[in-house]
Amino acid sequence: MSSKDPREILAQAPMGTFQIIAVGMCVLLNALDGFDVLSISFAAPGIATEWGVDRAALGIVLSMELIGMAVGSVVIGNIADIIGRRPTILTCLVVMAVGMGLAATANGIEILSAYRFATGLGIGGVLAATNAMVAEYSNAKRKSLSVTTMAAGYPIGAIIGGTIASMLLAHYDWRAVFIFGAVMTTIFIPLIWYFLPESIEFLAQKRAPGALEKINSTLKRMGHETVSEMPPVKEAPKKIGVGRLFGADLARTTTILTFAYFAHIMTFYFYLKWIPKIVVDLGFEPSLAGSVLVWANVGGASGAILLGLLAMKFGIRALVIGAMLFGGAMVTLFGQAPADLAKLSIIACVAGFFTNAAIVGLYAIFAHAFPTEVRAGGTGFVIGVGRGGAALGPIIAGFLFKSGYGLEIVAVIMAAGSICAALALVFLGRAREQAAQTA
Repeated sequence: MSSKDPREILAQAPMGTFQIIAVGMCVLLNALDGFDVLSISFAAPGIATEWGVDRAALGIVLSMELIGMAVGSVVIGNIADIIGRRPTILTCLVVMAVGMGLAATANGIEILSAYRFATGLGIGGVLAATNAMVAEYSNAKRKSLSVTTMAAGYPIGAIIGGTIASMLLAHYDWRAVFIFGAVMTTIFIPLIWYFLPESIEFLAQKRAPGALEKINSTLKRMGHETVSEMPPVKEAPKKIGVGRLFGADLARTTTILTFAYFAHIMTFYFYLKWIPKIVVDLGFEPSLAGSVLVWANVGGASGAILLGLLAMKFGIRALVIGAMLFGGAMVTLFGQAPADLAKLSIIACVAGFFTNAAIVGLYAIFAHAFPTEVRAGGTGFVIGVGRGGAALGPIIAGFLFKSGYGLEIVAVIMAAGSICAALALVFLGRAREQAAQTA
């Protein structure tokens, strides 16, 4: 046995197979989230046709799980810092599976909105806890790459799930999309139970009874040496909660990151949520409209992976600012695209590349910016409040459409969110960025 700090062992040693599998499970979890969030987008054209829903009402339905995600990220993210990442993720998966299954039984806007809100609660909790888990399972050298790869799972899930959804919609109605999501979510529960033990960093921080045994058990599974004792407490634990996030050392970072995420995610979800409906309104079949959304996520996955690789050599903040500016420009261009499926798909792909690259870059900044004792809670707060922008995006666009504005004007207005987010990150202190890179 070693007398080393187990957190230092993980930070300095090469990542073993089990660590890579654990990070991989978090990637798959985010892929599941990606499909579950966008399932309503694939189903939206069929719902609008069957129930006669106008654009303003449809915008509200498209946003309900985003509102649930906002609440879940803040509330459940803080719970994850108290009870642990693993039990939080497992509980949220149960909530997601039930919510997706019930959505397939909905017979009206109100009840469907309630089911989507519940599903969003689970998704928000998983997202906050998973982001923290990935950061804590990675070594120092691969932390940014691991977090950005995890975030890349979101569009990958939308690509794979969206392709399957398009095939389902060619033979069945919109309910099949939710049934598929419920089945896949249920399958993940035993996988996470076995392959994703509680993070060593969390166990060392909380120091609950039996923590040393759990730490050594996980170290063995990772192929690392075990430790003889719990690491010493270097300082008294600081207060956990929202107040801690707005203390003297974190207030500026929390405020800027929350605003940047809020503004950019508003653009991102306007774009993703409305693509199928916009394409159907241009005269294409729902299954073909789904393919455009798939291409948007192909671009998103590519952007996430490339940004993760670039983050190993370049400052993450500058990369994110550039991605936001280009993303805003491409969303504007999408609003001016002709009714040509090939051109729409190409523009959607490039727009997805930049907008999602910016999001995964933000996740990497979150993972570095918040200390262990508030990492899930801090990430959850920023994502939760920021999800207000995600919810507002589809709703604002829906009311703009209903008020008579054309796609060109709506796209320009909604793209402004990404531009404002880029400007906000300019003011994120260089000292914080340098600290993040060495954390």
